[in-house]
Amino acid sequence: MTGTTEHHAPHPHIGGRTAALRALTAWRGAAPGAPRAVVLTGSSGSGRSRLLTGFLMLCESEYRKRLPLDEMDPSTVPPDLPAPAVPTPEGLTAAQVLWLLADHYELNATSVEGVYAELAALDEPVTVVVPDVDRAGPVRTAGEPARLVREVLSPLAATETVRLLAEVPRPLAAELAEVLPSGTVQIIDLDEPEWADPEGLLRHAQAALSPEFGAPELPFTVDPASRLALGAAIGRRAGTSPLVVQLAVNCILMAPEGFDPADERFLPTSVGEALDLHARRLGTDSQTLRLLLAPLALAEADGLPVQLWARLASAVAGQDMSQAIAGGMLLAAPFVQPEERDADAVEGDPEGGGRTLLRLLHPAIGDEIRAGLPNVAAAQSQIAMALLEAVPEQDWGKADPYVRDNIAGHTLEAGLLPQLLTDPGLFVHADPVPLRAAIEAVPTEELGAPARTYLRTAPLLTRTEAPVTLRAALLETAFVEDGLPEYAEAIHQRLGLELPWQTLWSLSLPGVSAVTVGSLPRPDGSATPVAVLVVPAGTPGARPVGAPGDESGSAVLVHGLVQPDSLGDADPEQILRPSEEERATAPLGLSRGADYLRVWNRADQEIVAALISDTPFTAADLSPDGILLVATERGAKALRIRATGAGIAS
Repeated sequence: MTGTTEHHAPHPHIGGRTAALRALTAWRGAAPGAPRAVVLTGSSGSGRSRLLTGFLMLCESEYRKRLPLDEMDPSTVPPDLPAPAVPTPEGLTAAQVLWLLADHYELNATSVEGVYAELAALDEPVTVVVPDVDRAGPVRTAGEPARLVREVLSPLAATETVRLLAEVPRPLAAELAEVLPSGTVQIIDLDEPEWADPEGLLRHAQAALSPEFGAPELPFTVDPASRLALGAAIGRRAGTSPLVVQLAVNCILMAPEGFDPADERFLPTSVGEALDLHARRLGTDSQTLRLLLAPLALAEADGLPVQLWARLASAVAGQDMSQAIAGGMLLAAPFVQPEERDADAVEGDPEGGGRTLLRLLHPAIGDEIRAGLPNVAAAQSQIAMALLEAVPEQDWGKADPYVRDNIAGHTLEAGLLPQLLTDPGLFVHADPVPLRAAIEAVPTEELGAPARTYLRTAPLLTRTEAPVTLRAALLETAFVEDGLPEYAEAIHQRLGLELPWQTLWSLSLPGVSAVTVGSLPRPDGSATPVAVLVVPAGTPGARPVGAPGDESGSAVLVHGLVQPDSLGDADPEQILRPSEEERATAPLGLSRGADYLRVWNRADQEIVAALISDTPFTAADLSPDGILLVATERGAKALRIRATGAGIAS
């Protein structure tokens, strides 16, 4: 039997896994012959995360003080070294994980390649532990775990100054090992006999059945001999899966009536059997239980709000499941984990206050439920339709945060996401992190023009964590830039938001090096506000500046400042610029940085508009009556600043 702890105390968190802990300890201490990279894998529910958590306790000084190190097998206790970097990828993109690592080591890199180059140039090896690779990504079905392995873990493992330990699903573990030189990596598969831990499973079952650790007092929990026999039977039936042990105990303790500890027929050998046996013992069919759990198996993010559960279960089942849910809490309880969220954790909750989220106890339960659905895409289609119907008055600003932020993930798996991406309200109100990830998972040729504009703008929204009003303003100007004025107008007219500006026009015009606002006198004594753009010589409609025939110089393009009209016949010499006094007494002032512009109210110094760009600003000017003229590497645009109380002319 592997992993015996006959003469030593087991790790109190893990309760076994001695063979695996020895291998991880050898890796941590860079023992002779130990590989530079270790991949921890196994089936979902095999205890990968628990083992890695227990091992990291041994690698962190504060946790080590709480563990009985003197009583443990010395070969399972790594040396007391500085704690490794642990960039946790749950909910993050591959790029975010890499930059977490760069921040940890205070690297100066500004590119992905630069991160690996700086790591390779370090004098001392660095130790990196990446847990829960299977939970990477803001959207469950967008393929982020594979991207993390290919784009981050493989290059890390190939960097000789990096000692890497990663917890990876089995198919991706094999892929990672294949790209590395022989002898560089060791795979620890917890389902293989070499690493299996039946003794640990027995301890796990016996501890879970003990009233000392919270189990109710029942004949087979208070009697040590009965508890030992039942724990041994549970562990024996569970094979190599701690999750199956946990589910077996949960099912017994939550519904002990009629359970016979001597009858092993109701002890599961797999996650699927745990579902089926529990349903049968409670006198219902397994399909009902699986349909109740289906919305949780298909859920996104941190879990499903409890108030949506019945609606979505009914959508998947094609019949009203509200009564089944009301009377089936005992049926579902062994497989579900509720979590209370307080008001501060529920951003944009239209009802205010906290809420209860429901999630499955383990991702392996979701895998089992999804595998049993006749058609996952069809089930997600039904869920997506139910979520759309749950949006009050089709106003995304009033939608439940789960619906608003995660409907894209459901429609992605349903194959319907491109059809959803036509509503500017969704673009503005949805959390841009999961929405961006979902859109990026769709082939570009399948996306419509509004979705492509959103995708172009999304890095700004995610980088700045822009609130709703700023998201709306940035998308409004992006839609004008991309020739979609109807979407910009919809943001103004339909969403009820007070934007800091209205984009008047935009020109796709590379090479603008300077801009100036001015006015062109008319014969009747009035004046036309104009924008003067300095552009490369030869730009259509522009007048050359400099000596005649000098093609290497620049030119001036005159454009309406308020109206989107070209004024190519205007004489630049006739244009009047604002005087210094007019600028100094204007109600608004302008400040400029490399990638931002700020317009502020002179009366109280309050910032009334902050414009950021995905391409560098090359020039900017502000008219006395509050029209901002901006040039970037992409072109030029004019925005009317809307500042309450600033005396801006309309």
